[in-house]
Amino acid sequence: MRVHVVSDVHGRADALAAAGRGADAFICLGDLVLFTDYANPGGGIMGDLFGAEAVRRMVRLRTDNRFDEARAWSQSLWAELGGDRTQIVEDAVRRQYAQLFAAFPTPTYLTFGNVDLPHLYPDFLRSGITLLDGQTVELDGWRFGFVGGGLSSPMRTPYEIDEGTFAAKVAALGAVDVLCCHIPPHLPELVYDVVAGRFERGSTAILAAIHDTRPRYVLFGHVHQPLLASIEIGGTRCVNVGHFNATGRPFVLEW
Repeated sequence: MRVHVVSDVHGRADALAAAGRGADAFICLGDLVLFTDYANPGGGIMGDLFGAEAVRRMVRLRTDNRFDEARAWSQSLWAELGGDRTQIVEDAVRRQYAQLFAAFPTPTYLTFGNVDLPHLYPDFLRSGITLLDGQTVELDGWRFGFVGGGLSSPMRTPYEIDEGTFAAKVAALGAVDVLCCHIPPHLPELVYDVVAGRFERGSTAILAAIHDTRPRYVLFGHVHQPLLASIEIGGTRCVNVGHFNATGRPFVLEW
């Protein structure tokens, strides 16, 4: 069995079809949307709306961990633009989702990232594309469990949930062979982004599940440039499958 796994797609619809070639199944761990393109400030939803220079300033503030100032700057941009902010964003996200979901190979199993709008997913699902969150699926004798979303952070991204809700989804899976989630277990080596120079949010519930149920693998994304991409915990291999937007390459799991 050969499964290809990606995370943090952030708009790379052009690379999805190739990433699925040769796979018996394809898994996506979320963050489909490209709101702010750190590498190309003129891209993404914010770049399209406000231009590269405005986004470049917001990126500098976020990189300096000045999140309140970044939020105030963003709010001033939206105030000048006018219109219904929610509708403008949803329309832009829908355009991205239409391209991304059309590019998914089949079968694809996916969950949400923290930078996603879950309420829009049902409009784009099709035969062979299965959404899982707090649910499991069996692939060639291995049980895969999926937990989507992120935890509350200073970034205030669209799909952040409280720790209790997240932990309940992890618990609902029971024992699995492969635990698939967007965010990593809460370990410094896995949650520290060496380029951003900050710790992202990891999950203590995932870490507890590793100790309690001992899955073969825990697969995740979220941290684009982690201090360590892989670590072993008592026989469980924890793997950051990579920043797909930057690499265009999947993580390959075979058994």
